[in-house]
Amino acid sequence: MTKCGRAKLQYMVGGLLYSPAINIGLAEKIENNFFPCLTSMAFCLEDSIRDEALEESEIELCNTLEAISKREIPGDRMPLLFVRIRDPEHMRHIHEMLKAYYNVVTGYILPKFDRSNCYEYKDIISAINGELENPLYIMPILESKMIANIGNRIPTLLEIKAVLDSMREYILNVRVGGNDFSNLYGLRRAADQNIYQIGVIRDILMDIINIFTADYVISGPVWEYFGTDLSGQWAIGLKNELSLDRLNGFIGKTAIHPSQLPLIYESMKVKKSDYEDALSILGWKSSTLGVEKSSDGSRMNEVKCHGRWALRIATLGEIYGILDQ
Repeated sequence: MTKCGRAKLQYMVGGLLYSPAINIGLAEKIENNFFPCLTSMAFCLEDSIRDEALEESEIELCNTLEAISKREIPGDRMPLLFVRIRDPEHMRHIHEMLKAYYNVVTGYILPKFDRSNCYEYKDIISAINGELENPLYIMPILESKMIANIGNRIPTLLEIKAVLDSMREYILNVRVGGNDFSNLYGLRRAADQNIYQIGVIRDILMDIINIFTADYVISGPVWEYFGTDLSGQWAIGLKNELSLDRLNGFIGKTAIHPSQLPLIYESMKVKKSDYEDALSILGWKSSTLGVEKSSDGSRMNEVKCHGRWALRIATLGEIYGILDQ
């Protein structure tokens, strides 16, 4: 899965399934297609692991990656694999432990990425990739109090973007911590609500979208409800928030339970009418006109205004499929 370039790979993260790195049997589950619609997985060494269990978790992570390496899992069942570390110093430590497994590891997830650590991360990432033939990607998470603070949010985000731009070839996704932001204010959405109804969180997310989405794929915040009944409120709420994610510019979502993956995957598919219009815009034939009716005659397509949208739709359609509507 990691052999294609960054331009396409950034859309292939999809629903990122989190798992504590200490969990055993993950290699077998991936090989046996235990998780439906699995496109990417994060082995977490941060919040999901108690400090006293960190060393044990690191050892188990090495065992898991070694098992995956030996199994030669077919490409259609092999997700993108990421490791969520704690801080820059931990990244240096984990790099030495895991560099033998970079044939199966796509990259690292960097929590609480902000002004306090972004320059140190940049030095580490540049040094690591200087040793490698194929890029090792990163996915920073914007979730700290420094970013939430309205007094310096925009300068902080602009400075972070400048740092990311200086190593853009290694940035696969930019992610956001909806629960972390909510926790700063003691807030939490219910299963019949969505993150955009929490005004202070919505404002933070929209500022992130405003600054980053022109140049990066931004993943939507985690949905903390799950279950087995797809007619349940947890699923209705997730579908609703996924729709709002896409409308606002987020692509993909962090999953904290396998039951969420099929719904996230389905949300990544594109409407047939959108896909046909996207291909028409990308293959524009008229040498004089810059506008024309859509394939179903229901709207107007403009080659200058809809080019970026068309490229995104065409890429998602190629990866996740087309809805017959």
